[in-house]
Parts: sequence; C-alpha cells; structure tokens
Amino acid sequence: MRRDVLFAVLLVAATLAAYCPVVGHDFVVYDDPVYVFENPHVRSGLTWDGLCWAFTTDHAANWHPATWISHMIDCQWFGLRPGWHHLVGVLLHAANSVLLYLVLKQMTQAAGRSLLAAALFALHPLHVESVAWVAERKDVLSTLFWLLTMAAYARYVRRPGWKTYGAVLAGFTLGLLSKPMVVTLPAVLLLLDFWPLGRLAQDAAGSKTTSGKRLAHLVLEKVPLFTLSVLSGIITLLTQSRGGAVASYESLSLGPRAANALVAYAAYLQKTAWPAGLAVLYPLRDVSVWQWSAAAAILAAVTAVVLWQRNRTPYLAVGWFWYLVTLLPVIGLVQVGVQSMADRYTYIPSVGIFIAFAWAGGDLVARLRFGRIALPVGAGILVLVCLGLTRTQVGFWRDSVTLFKHAVEVTDENYGAQVNLGAALRYQGRPDEALPHLREALRICPGHVQAHRNLGAILLEQGRLDDAIVHFRAAVGLQPNNASTHFYLGLALEQRGQLEAAAAHYRKAAALAPERLEASRCLARIAAGRADPESDDDGGPRRGR
Repeated sequence: MRRDVLFAVLLVAATLAAYCPVVGHDFVVYDDPVYVFENPHVRSGLTWDGLCWAFTTDHAANWHPATWISHMIDCQWFGLRPGWHHLVGVLLHAANSVLLYLVLKQMTQAAGRSLLAAALFALHPLHVESVAWVAERKDVLSTLFWLLTMAAYARYVRRPGWKTYGAVLAGFTLGLLSKPMVVTLPAVLLLLDFWPLGRLAQDAAGSKTTSGKRLAHLVLEKVPLFTLSVLSGIITLLTQSRGGAVASYESLSLGPRAANALVAYAAYLQKTAWPAGLAVLYPLRDVSVWQWSAAAAILAAVTAVVLWQRNRTPYLAVGWFWYLVTLLPVIGLVQVGVQSMADRYTYIPSVGIFIAFAWAGGDLVARLRFGRIALPVGAGILVLVCLGLTRTQVGFWRDSVTLFKHAVEVTDENYGAQVNLGAALRYQGRPDEALPHLREALRICPGHVQAHRNLGAILLEQGRLDDAIVHFRAAVGLQPNNASTHFYLGLALEQRGQLEAAAAHYRKAAALAPERLEASRCLARIAAGRADPESDDDGGPRRGR
C-alpha cells in the first residue's frame, strides 16, 4: 500500500513537472473558440439550458455531452482564464496515469512494470496534444472513464454480479458521453480476459471445446457493452455527417483511405519510438504504393510474431491488438477532417504499446546478469528523456502563432498549418504577416474554404472589397452551407452598396446558424436603411464596419 502511494505521488509529480508551463498558456484559435471562449452555452457555466443543449446539440460535429458539461464547469468556476482550464486537463491526465498504474498492478501484481507503463503514458510527448489543448478535454476525460471501467471490470471478474456489472456499464456509458472513440473498450476487455485475467485459460485436459464455450460466454457477457458501442457509433456517424465533417466516398474513395490507414498505423509506431517532428496538423496527402506496401508488411510481420508467441508472451499479443483495435475508429477508413493522422489519436492506443514494452523489457532485462540494476536504471533514463521531450513539446502550445509556426517548420506543404497560422496572426492583429501564409495555403490547396474565407476577411478589413468578394464567392462555391462565409460575403456586398445581394446572403447565414444573431442584426440594419434612406440614426446602414 505504501509503495502504491509512493508511486502515485511520483507519477503526479512527474506529470506536473512536465506540464506545469501550461498554466501560463493562452487558448488557441484552433477549436478552442468553438469549444469554450466563443461558445455562449459553455461560457454561461452550468445552467439548465446549457445542460439541455449539451445533450441535444451536434455542435462542432460531435455528440459528447459529458465533455460539454466539463467545459461548462470550468467556466462556472474559473471564467475564461485559460490557465485554469489547462490545469484541469493536466490534473485529469495525472489522474489517468495513476489509475493506469493501479489497474495494471491490480490485474498483474507486477508493480514495477505497471509503473513503467504508466510513466510512459504520463510523460510521452505524443500525449501533449491531448493534455495541453483545451479543446481536447474529451481525450483525458473519456480515458478517465475508460480506466475506471477497467477497474470496475476487474472487480466484476473477482465478484460477478449485477451490481459490479452495473458499475462497468456506468463507466463505459460516461466514457461514450465524453468521446465516442471509446467504442472499442468491450473488445479490449476481451483481450484482458486472455491476459492478464486468464479467463480464457483451458482446463486441465486442454479441451478446445471447453475453451470455445468459455470464449462464447465471455462475448455474450459483453453484449450490452457492444450494443452501447453500436448505438454510439450510429449517433456519431449521423452527427459528423450532418456537421459536414465526414468525407464522402466520391471525394475520397476507399482505396486511398485504406492506404493512408496502413501508413498511419506504421507512422504512429515510428512516432512512439522516435517522437520527433510532432505537429498539431499532418495534412492528408497521396500515399505511394511502396509506402502502404511497406506499412502492410510491417503490420503483418508483427501480427504474425505476436500470434506465434501468444502463449509464451501473451502481453505482446494483448498490447499489439490493443493498439490495432483502439485506433480503428480514427484510422481514417471513415475520414473525418483533413488530417492524415493526429497525435491525440494515440492517447488510448499507445497504452497497448507501453504495456507490451514494459513487460517484454522486464522479461528481457531479467535474463541479464545485472538485470536487477539495469532495469530500474534504464527505465529511469527513458522516463527522464520523455519528461524532457514532453516539456519541450508543451512549449509549442504556448499560443496559436507558436503552435502553427512550429507545425509549418516540421512538416512539408502543410496547407492546414499555413491557414491556421494566418488565422492566428490575424487574430493577434497582424494581418500583413497573415496574408503570405494564407496565400501559400491556397497555392498548395486552391480549394481550401477556410483559407479563402480568412484571406477575404483580411482584405475586407483593409477595404479591398473587390478582392475580398472574389475569395468569399470562391468559399461559398466550395462550401455552400457555411454560415460564416455567407455572412462575410454579405458584409462585403453591403459595403459595396449591393444591399439586395447582401440581404440574400445574410438570410442564408441566419437560416444555417440561427443561434448566431449577427446576420439577423445586419438584415434589420438594411431594412431600417431602406425604410428611411436618409436616416442618420443608429438603425441606418453603416459602411466599413
């Protein structure tokens, strides 16, 4: 017990040491406005209307009411002071690290190896995105419920019953309400039945029939969990499709999706082993035949080895299939967004790799002559290196400009980072510095809606109406159902004196996003100006706003 307390304190202290700079960080312009500081429902804190909205909205093309409520609680307690929002994310990550240690130790009785896996989880730089980005609260929150569900499941295995199973269902439901990526948890529980829980072990006679019946029983036992997964998956697909976040098969066919998925699986492994060049955005690009063929060969070879050695080293099979299965919802077969991969997607899947590494490393070093000394020394050095790398990576999340400037520097032809860097510079009141980045984004990807919209907005602010209208019309043509683009085009046309055309776009913006009142106010202004064209009062049309 004392050892567990000591290890928990060490994990929390190391996590705080790596992430403490975030308390001085700002929000970033990438999703943080949508999730927090420009979201009126969240900014109002905990209200009845806000709670109803959280359970019924598909805002940001997601349905995760528990995450919305988490942000509301932050605003209720801390207002819009970003340091406190960041600190909550760090504390949740620290709690997850401690929980991972306790759950693994409870299941395996291997304290040292459990600590190493938990320490790698706490301090690996791939996880900075999930922790240092306020909008990714859903990662740390859903993983908290994932790990609590694992703990409840371990208790259920020891004491089967409706009460203990109810705790498993409750934890899993809360996880799904935080982020639907946890839909794979029932499959992971089946892996844990194999190792370390040993619920698939054959009887003394080694009867395959008995083993098959046992497997069928374990699958049947999890039918309620799989049912929740299916329901969550359906809700998520419908929500993301309505929000326009899912790429159609006409725009991106299954072949390129599968090729990118294979390469992403291998790339995540590479970044786990050698976390260099980490960026907030990795653009979706064409994958060559040799790239996806090499990735497929690597994945097939590892899978063959772990299956071959599954009885001697079951932790390798469990860790590897944990990694493969938990990445499935975000590997790109259903393409959401324009990224080819994302560091945040490894938050849960990397646990499988850390488990396999900790147990395999422990077995390997134990065979060495000085293994009892080499294991803690080597593990300590590795953890310290991770802490240093994570501390460095945290610094890139200081503000939006630093974040996207770093992404531009460590990636090639990254139109998404260029667009967001331009948006960040504009947000900081540096439009002249933003323009070249937005133009570079359009050079790389001429059909980028956000680049056209941001470039048009800067030109509008500079009074270059004709140029602004060209970019706004291009954005409307590319994405006809975007309320912001119609609103901006309306502004530009109004300033040109084309009030009829401006009103049409304001009406479209108001219809697409009725909760946003700017378009309705502009329509009222135009109507008031028509009713009394000579009026100089506050209701008349205003030029150059």
